[in-house]
Amino acid sequence: MRKLQFACLASALSLAATSAYAQDASEAPTDGDIVVTANRTSSLLSKTPIAMTAVGGDDLIASGITNPTQLEESVPNLSNVRGNGLQITIRGVTSTDGTEKGDPSAAFMVNGVYLARPQAQEVSFFDIERVEVLRGPQGTLYGRNSTAGVVNILTVQPKFEFGARADVSYGNFNALNGTAVINVPAGETIAFRVAANIDQRDSYLIDGAPNDGVTLNKFKDNKSVRLSALFKPTPDLSLLLVGDYSKVKGNPTNGVPTTQFYSNITSGGRQNFSAPTYLGADPDVARTLSRTQAQQAFRNNEEKGVMGELNYTLGNVTLTYLGSYRESERKEFSNAANGAFSADFAGKYWQTSQEVRLAYGGDGPLQAQIGGYYFKEKSGIAFFLNNLLGANTRFGFPQDPTIAENKSVFGQATYEIVPDLKITGGVRYSHDLKSRVGNTVVDYYDSIGTSYSIGNFIRRQINQNNDAKRTFSRVTWRAGVDYDTSLGLIFASVSTGYKAGGFNDGCEIGKGANCALPAEALYYDPETLTAYEAGFKFRFSPAFRLNGTIFHYDYAGLQLSQLSDICGGPCQVTTNAAKAKVDGVELDAQIQPSDRLTVRLALNWLDARYDEYAPAYNDTSVTPNVRRSVNFAGRALNRSPKWSWVAGANYVLPVGEGRIVFDAQTAARSRYEVTDLANFAYFYQPAATKTDVSVTYRAPEDRFYFAAFAENLENNLVVTGASTGLFGAVTFADPRTYGVRAGVKF
Repeated sequence: MRKLQFACLASALSLAATSAYAQDASEAPTDGDIVVTANRTSSLLSKTPIAMTAVGGDDLIASGITNPTQLEESVPNLSNVRGNGLQITIRGVTSTDGTEKGDPSAAFMVNGVYLARPQAQEVSFFDIERVEVLRGPQGTLYGRNSTAGVVNILTVQPKFEFGARADVSYGNFNALNGTAVINVPAGETIAFRVAANIDQRDSYLIDGAPNDGVTLNKFKDNKSVRLSALFKPTPDLSLLLVGDYSKVKGNPTNGVPTTQFYSNITSGGRQNFSAPTYLGADPDVARTLSRTQAQQAFRNNEEKGVMGELNYTLGNVTLTYLGSYRESERKEFSNAANGAFSADFAGKYWQTSQEVRLAYGGDGPLQAQIGGYYFKEKSGIAFFLNNLLGANTRFGFPQDPTIAENKSVFGQATYEIVPDLKITGGVRYSHDLKSRVGNTVVDYYDSIGTSYSIGNFIRRQINQNNDAKRTFSRVTWRAGVDYDTSLGLIFASVSTGYKAGGFNDGCEIGKGANCALPAEALYYDPETLTAYEAGFKFRFSPAFRLNGTIFHYDYAGLQLSQLSDICGGPCQVTTNAAKAKVDGVELDAQIQPSDRLTVRLALNWLDARYDEYAPAYNDTSVTPNVRRSVNFAGRALNRSPKWSWVAGANYVLPVGEGRIVFDAQTAARSRYEVTDLANFAYFYQPAATKTDVSVTYRAPEDRFYFAAFAENLENNLVVTGASTGLFGAVTFADPRTYGVRAGVKF
């Protein structure tokens, strides 16, 4: 705690400035403020007592942010990387289980609708009104699986005026991203909006051992369309309907052998658990895939869904209904980074969610809302590893169905006890059911060729049944206070978060044939988090703003996933770490010394570490095997750099009636860990910077623009994931990219 106090004091002294200013929620946003819906009702960002970042859609376009992984430099203590889908880490809190039975720790939402599958989240990123990132547990109003926080994408709603726009960018790696939008009113009460997006690029990997007819490109080849309709017959009644469809294609090959980034890797002999040697090779060497791809890898997925939001206001009371239904279909085939085997996946998913809220507002001292929520997801999948356990074998997991269901009720109220001083209290009860029916199997064929030609099926060996069912319940709550001063908002809160438990592969002893696991090995418990937070949103003058947050987390039952051979082959096993602690300070400032120049500064300190965690393993390096454990106490949580900072500047040069905008920004992170828990192998990413620059011409009234940009001028290959052993590979963030972008609207 002493380190936390020191970091807070040092950071405050180093930046002393301001951010948000006091104004009524009914006022229109001015001077860079923005309307947000973090509390499920509209409020100004400067008057919302939550640690959050909101980025408007025009700012996303101007910054060239076209996918969620690019949000990292705009949001404090956020890591958003591609693994098995998107893996979101906020303040060191994350989840590594992207399978159909796992849940993320950060809730990813589109228009307030929770998207359960990490693989479905990236294609929603176009025609956006704003992105809201809430840091810390949101266990009252958002509830389900939000121990880390919430990422909410708000798309642009139809408007009652004709309009259209198009934005396109093209860069190296044949990166093409284009969005076209048309907005059409159909009378005074209904309007329609159609938005279409194409997102393509080649692989960042270099094919160092080409194979005729096999290519690494394209890594992404996504096409999406969204149709929205808004019906508003009166000012008090509105109905928004949105339907979307995406075709997600490409080559999923995204990693290189671990030895291209590290040497002296300690694994297996896990007692040492020492750091490897980071090679720091030339980027073109490090990203060269030197192993021949035996067959063409591919991704061929579909995403589609509908949602509706009904709002009806009667006096000071507003009734909101938010409902959705989504379907996903995944077909993927990939080669292992070590070239030893291949994998194929086929799965179908559907999910539905229904939410009803009743909010009370008005000019009085009380603001309150109550609601109920229902969510259900059902999937059937088949995942196979080819030739892993010997020639002509397929080891895999046919599962159908896997079901997750959540029922919740919640309420939250804010009361102004004296002018400008408010207290908030909220509570939520959540009940989760999870179940699965399936098997772990080995299928035998008379031949499986390197070009993925499968011969005749011989027989199936069932290693174990994967049958499990369990329910979990929890009450989460929030208590807070905020005071609106002449400088801006000061706030403090205590809040809790909860992520449901689940089950591993297998079934409980005595519950059926091939059931060999005790209940304590089959099931894992929920993870919970209690967050203590205080902050401010100040504006000392129109030219000087500062936001600051200090926080402490008590993290219990942290769910961590490893690999084990308990099912006759490699299978993922999730267990609960005993405890973890997270302390941190976040500061960001905006300084505008003139109408033409704006300076952005941010400084973050984070101490996210295991408090108690000593996983056990079988030491196979001795005979007979010995049961040992590794003590993680005091080690940092993955992807949680101790220090990170951002410094950027924006300069506007008038040219006739238009203007040229110069923008430059450097983001830096200190060294952080990316430990491979499956093998207890310790990897890390050294301290690194990322510098982005752009120059943009904007026509009068922003009718059109064109720009040139370059990102990651240093060409640093920042490690986002690392592992060794059978599935050993390193994945990394974008190398240096550059290109042009342009847009027009009317």
